Amino acid sequence: MKIGFIGLGNVGSKLAGSLLRNGFDLIVHDLNDVPVRSFIDQGAARSTSLKKMAEKVDLIITCLPSPTVSSEVMESKDGIIAGLSEGKIWLEMSTTDNAEVIRLANIVETKGAVAMDCPVSGGCHRAATGNISIFAGGERETFNRVLPVLTTMGRRILHTGPIGSASVLKVLTNYLCSVHLASLAEAFTVAKKAGMDMNTTYEAIRISSGNSFVHETESQVILNGSRDINFTMDLVVKDVGLFDKLANENNVPVEISPLVLNIFKDGLNRYGPREFSPNIIKRLEDACDIQILGTGFPAAMTDDESEEPGYEVKPY
Repeated sequence: MKIGFIGLGNVGSKLAGSLLRNGFDLIVHDLNDVPVRSFIDQGAARSTSLKKMAEKVDLIITCLPSPTVSSEVMESKDGIIAGLSEGKIWLEMSTTDNAEVIRLANIVETKGAVAMDCPVSGGCHRAATGNISIFAGGERETFNRVLPVLTTMGRRILHTGPIGSASVLKVLTNYLCSVHLASLAEAFTVAKKAGMDMNTTYEAIRISSGNSFVHETESQVILNGSRDINFTMDLVVKDVGLFDKLANENNVPVEISPLVLNIFKDGLNRYGPREFSPNIIKRLEDACDIQILGTGFPAAMTDDESEEPGYEVKPY
């Protein structure tokens, strides 16, 4: 299967790297020429025309920063849709608006092609080793066709239902991550002001009912001081905003998501859109005139799981 991959950012480059490392015939595209050249050096091909890329490949994957960018890549005059034809597959691996992915999928189908939304979850460190989780929304027949590709990029693959369902779940899980991160910032600050040792605090949370995936990963780079989790304030604002929009569209009177959204908007305004998201704790450090650090924590997360073929997860 010949694959085109668009979007070689923090996550996309690692997903595409898994495909290349495992022998897939890969064509890549990104506005930043640095990762493109790196992929060419490793044996991938380059395409400067999205339309021509779509014409050449069997499967095209997009992993982009926002619904707006995805729409531009798909619908521009030289975009993906212009090059699609019967039997081709589009996988949208961006974190995006479910209504937008459904809209684009309907246009894709008019070309005789099929679409799935396949966002990922689990952090860049797991994407790097092919051990990230992937949600996949779309027809079961299409899912079966692309499963060998998905299990190369990810460890745990969940078929979520019709197109758009994966994007709903991805927005939901990213929202929960953001809630955990904001609450951890408060918990660490209170612990520090109460005179607690931060290494002991980390371990107490880790072995207790307060633990979470976010704590086991992002808390470590918070306490190291690097705050580097390869995810930025603007992306949190986008993702929590998508969750808030989804809640409002479904008439759910949510209370926590507007608060979390405002917290991260304030962090974005204070420290910039490309500031690492775990540095949301700096708002409280600044307010309390303290620095919250531990000892012996890593500057960046690495995956200690060996790379193994992925598998489909069956829901209960």
